[in-house]
Amino acid sequence: MESKLQIISGKYRGRKLNLPRGARPTQNRARIALFNMLESGIIDTNAKMTVWDAFAGSGAFGVECISRYNNANAIFTDTAPESVAAVRKNVAAISAEKQSKIIQTDAIGAIQQFANNADIVFVDAPYDAAELGRAFVNKLGRAAKSGTVLVWEQESVNAVEPNTDIWEILRDKTYGRARFIILLRK
Repeated sequence: MESKLQIISGKYRGRKLNLPRGARPTQNRARIALFNMLESGIIDTNAKMTVWDAFAGSGAFGVECISRYNNANAIFTDTAPESVAAVRKNVAAISAEKQSKIIQTDAIGAIQQFANNADIVFVDAPYDAAELGRAFVNKLGRAAKSGTVLVWEQESVNAVEPNTDIWEILRDKTYGRARFIILLRK
């Protein structure tokens, strides 16, 4: 799919990203705002970090982290073969195979495997499956280590609230259709 989506910052800034057919990517402008929020004291950009792009799609979130942060490794999971293929192309385009783990699997089923190692988790479940995002966030909350940062993108008109007994809300911003909630595991 021809894309205007690109890496927005870091050493691979400006590189176009491949998209799987039917993708609903987070637009460049919204990703810029999101990363500005993360870098305003929420994450240590110099620390070694493992990023999990749970519903990867194109892998834009994980690839962006690899581009921006020298010490970032990324895990990409998605159930769709086309998405996994797009992520592989995007990772290969920046020669980041050694920093990446790409797995075709269900994100909820992978929580036990990856939650304890992830420092930042990006959750961008399909907008028409708001309950899938909620189920993931709830299960992740029981498995993630304290201090894990969760970036939950959801459709603003179908907003789902996080469990604030488990997650602290650091930011809650809406950009057009996209609502970003940045959470910290208590």
